[in-house]
Amino acid sequence: MNSRPPLRRSRLIPLAAILAVTALAATGCGRSSDGAAPEATGSLADGPATGKITLWAPDGDATALDEVLKPFESDNPDADVEVTLVPSDEYNTKLQTAIAAGTAPDIAFLYTEAQTQFLASDAFAPVPDGVADSSSFFEGSWDAGEVDGTAYSVPWYAYTRLLIYRDDFAQKAGATPPATWDETIPFFQKLEEGGAESGYGADVGWDTYNGQNLAIFGYQAGETLLSEDGSKWELDTPGMIEAAEFNASFFSSGVSSPDTPQFLDTQPYLVSGKTGSMISGPWVISGLDTTAGEEGWTAAHIQTAVLPAGPDGNVGQLAGGSWAVTKKSDNADSAWKAVSFMAQEDTQVAQYEAAGSMPAVVAAWSDPSIADQPLLKPFFEQLKNVKPMPSVSTWNEVSTMLGKELEQVARGKETAAEAMANAQKKADSIGTGTD
Repeated sequence: MNSRPPLRRSRLIPLAAILAVTALAATGCGRSSDGAAPEATGSLADGPATGKITLWAPDGDATALDEVLKPFESDNPDADVEVTLVPSDEYNTKLQTAIAAGTAPDIAFLYTEAQTQFLASDAFAPVPDGVADSSSFFEGSWDAGEVDGTAYSVPWYAYTRLLIYRDDFAQKAGATPPATWDETIPFFQKLEEGGAESGYGADVGWDTYNGQNLAIFGYQAGETLLSEDGSKWELDTPGMIEAAEFNASFFSSGVSSPDTPQFLDTQPYLVSGKTGSMISGPWVISGLDTTAGEEGWTAAHIQTAVLPAGPDGNVGQLAGGSWAVTKKSDNADSAWKAVSFMAQEDTQVAQYEAAGSMPAVVAAWSDPSIADQPLLKPFFEQLKNVKPMPSVSTWNEVSTMLGKELEQVARGKETAAEAMANAQKKADSIGTGTD
């Protein structure tokens, strides 16, 4: 399955760093999960924002943020938003270090994939009343920032992954995109009949990413990966084995190779016809013309489709990012006013136009800049049915381990059942971080 673009490859960091979040707060500062009442959220003060507001974000989606924030600074002339861009593969670690040192910014970007771990640090303040209307966002995006019923972050952008395929090959073979798991391999085989060397491009070497894919297949098979109380991994269940078998079928059927494409090859392979499809995100849509060296190539050759449904539906992965304000901020009211500005429909449209970030505000998708692009419509539909990755601090380590097990299955060294039995033992040792 295809990855994000290179600058996004290292969003999730190793366990040793991610677990450091829970040690960043003073001893005993972790939020209670024992049913205690949600924290009081308060409300914003009247009047404009003032003073210096420090903001940290990873490069990539935030590279145009200075431009996007200009209307906010015009409306709040006594406020100055100081944006610091951090290389995306260093961002989580640098933010953790800053929290530990007491030097974190007023506003911090939180990747959806790492949000649970950061919110567990107790370093961030509840979202005050009036900052944003929770009903304006995709439900999953807002819910990902809640802890025990209290919101601690506000969504900035949202994306998911779905099927991106060579429509010219599909049309030549008379194929339509698969609606179910059972239709998936035959569709990839049809793409090969239409001209693709391999029907589906899968990179088995990116362990964390493939672990995320398995989680989605598990969700589609009706599994949750965790016990109801979140204290134990449940990976050797019938549904998870079925999910692993579905992933293995790409290789056993011959529509994918366990050796190619590797990460940087996925888009060139799709353009050249070495592969006929990938599962990836919306950034691919804007990048294939460049890869092909031909304006309009994507519109002439590519189509997108929601994920095929497993036994329990076609739920996809929620990803993206949100803004949070640190508890130690010296200018929290103004910081939240800046966050409120970035949560507005017009601002999220401007962010899309500047950087291609897909809005987390549902109404923003009606803007012609997005609505008039047919390749993006399936992303909107998929975002209506998404779930985040398991909300425990050890997920990064477990997903990496799962990816390694899946590679063993892809190479014929383990069966799916053996891989999930091994994964269960390893996950039991790792734990869920809830003790």
